[in-house]
Amino acid sequence: MRQVLLLNATYEPLTTLPLRRAVCLVLREKAEIVHQDLSGAVLHSATMAMEVPSVIRLRRYVRIPFRTRVPLTRAALMRRDNFRCVYCGRRAETIDHVHPRSRGGQHVWENCVASCTTCNHRKADRLLSELGWTLNVTPAVPRGAHWRLIGLVNDGDPQWAAYVREPAA
Repeated sequence: MRQVLLLNATYEPLTTLPLRRAVCLVLREKAEIVHQDLSGAVLHSATMAMEVPSVIRLRRYVRIPFRTRVPLTRAALMRRDNFRCVYCGRRAETIDHVHPRSRGGQHVWENCVASCTTCNHRKADRLLSELGWTLNVTPAVPRGAHWRLIGLVNDGDPQWAAYVREPAA
């Protein structure tokens, strides 16, 4: 489904939302269109026509509470590991716990990695030392406000680049 970038009243990026929700916010006059879709697509109803938005801005400022730690979600974990299996480098489809939960491992950033199905099944509930495997990169908690906007830099609309800047690693 088509995604639209939502900006706060101060032009700071908040999140992405489905096109349908973005159009509803614009029609209710809770948001305004900042950029239209590059394709020039238009939505029609019985009484009006509206250009498809790419970026919208809220008319009123919304305060976002400060979070000291990024929440662990599947999307965020896959983004952190670049959708690649940390064991073999192929495309990742699953999440693996480096120290298995059945052996007391926690479901935290430092213990979770992206994994392909094959490696995940091969590892099962064993430790890396038992298999002779090693991790090239130590799993860590991602930092920065850009993690609210998972996937925007690579998958987003080119018009979003002016509002979304991912810090250099």
